Amino acid sequence: MKSNLNVQLYKNRKIVWLVSFSLCLISLIGMLVCFKSTSIKAPLNLGLDYTGGTQITLERSCNDECTTLNTNKISNNIISLKDHDKNFDSSTSPNLTRSQIQLLDNSQLISIRLPFLSAAQSESVIAEVDKSFGPFNNKNTSVEIIGPSLGKQLLKSSLISLFFAFLGIALYINFRYDRRYSFLALFALLHDILIVCGVFAWLGYFFNVEVDSLFAVSLLTIAGYSVNNTVVVFDRIREKSLLENQLSFKYQIDKAVGATLTRTLYTSLTTILPLICILIWGGSTLYWFAFALLIGVIAGSWSSIALAPSLLSITSNKESH
Repeated sequence: MKSNLNVQLYKNRKIVWLVSFSLCLISLIGMLVCFKSTSIKAPLNLGLDYTGGTQITLERSCNDECTTLNTNKISNNIISLKDHDKNFDSSTSPNLTRSQIQLLDNSQLISIRLPFLSAAQSESVIAEVDKSFGPFNNKNTSVEIIGPSLGKQLLKSSLISLFFAFLGIALYINFRYDRRYSFLALFALLHDILIVCGVFAWLGYFFNVEVDSLFAVSLLTIAGYSVNNTVVVFDRIREKSLLENQLSFKYQIDKAVGATLTRTLYTSLTTILPLICILIWGGSTLYWFAFALLIGVIAGSWSSIALAPSLLSITSNKESH
């Protein structure tokens, strides 16, 4: 049987707290900067799923199989309208860099999501795309307006789902362990979610990266992953406290973390590798979803093997031996 790794978590607990505190502070600053920004006015740069906009769907006229298109080229063509189209030359024109392009049915359908456009602006977008990527079947061209009320409802539903997910996790851990474990697991979970939101706040501020409904899905996935890792570590700590009760609680925690460290790292690595593959080959639709999961997995692994156990070590009333 392999010996457990010698982890000195209690000795280095202040370094762990400093790292986590710094990351959380940077994240909070990023969300505050976004909230104060005149163009964002929210803790995160909300995408069209939450703010509403115009959706244009175009069907290509292909004799046999449609050739594959590049969504970045379509997006760049749309952005170029602000330089040569009179419908987009005013200061109040919508931000065309926020366009979201999806290719459906083997590139036969092009779905374009943009901020709210007038009828003339929508016609300009259709004409520009048709010029470079047509011809299109005009009978099946559709222009739909997604109102802000629908976006607000989606945002509200996302927040409610996150709240009840966190509440369910807290109740489960409280039932299985005690309030101390429940609080620390939930604290570690909030730590992970805050860091992911902070990263996207800075990305939204500097690179105009938006969060959509897939971002809310990634947060729920991160919550489950983070708590799963934390529960494994807590289980081993409880086991050590029963089998090696002659040691002080802080040393029991060090031994428990050492025993689960390899397992946690292997689990994280096997999760990270598919996410990297999605980042490279998954296309633009899944790129930021996979990126959010990647940051969440890294933060969740850190909080599970370092932050939560180090905080648990100072909550014990046992004397050190």
